[in-house]
This record gives sequence, C-alpha cells and structure tokens, in this order.
Amino acid sequence: MTITKRVTFIAKDDETSIAKMKELLTAMVKPSKAEKGVIFYEIFQYENNPRKFMAYESWESEEALDGHKASEHYAVYKSSYEPYCEHKYTDELEVLG
Repeated sequence: MTITKRVTFIAKDDETSIAKMKELLTAMVKPSKAEKGVIFYEIFQYENNPRKFMAYESWESEEALDGHKASEHYAVYKSSYEPYCEHKYTDELEVLG
C-alpha cells in the first residue's frame, strides 16, 4: 500500500528560524530521494509566506517509510527542528482513481 503525506511546517517568526528550517529541510531532500521505496520526495517553501514549508512525500509501503524514519538524516532533522518551528502538522493523503 502506497503511503503519501503532506507535512506542513511553520517556522517561528524570525529570520534565524526561517533560515534554519530551510537548511534542515533542504538537507533531507537528496538522501531521502536515494532511499529504497521512495516514490516522490520534495520540500517546498511558500513564495507568499517564507515561514511556511511543505514536505510532500510518497513511499511504496509502510516498511519504506519506516526505513526513512530510521535513517541518519531523519534523526538529525528530528532532533534539530523544534527550536525553529512554531507549528507542524501532517496530512495523510489518499490517491483517488
């Protein structure tokens, strides 16, 4: 079963937090795209609201997503983002059709 998520991050309202969130999230892209079972993985920053970021990711299976969550780059992100993030939420998406 394919797993698709949209994760939204709102950085704290200061330049340092915005820059650190951008740095941490950008560092996730290349290694995540190289993982086994990844279908799609991109991070976006909203042009009209630079505090807002969105990760859009799709995985072949729950096992692939678990592998992602066990990766070194995920551990770095997970242990580092909270001081710079005001709010984070995840939407599980279902492909129709």
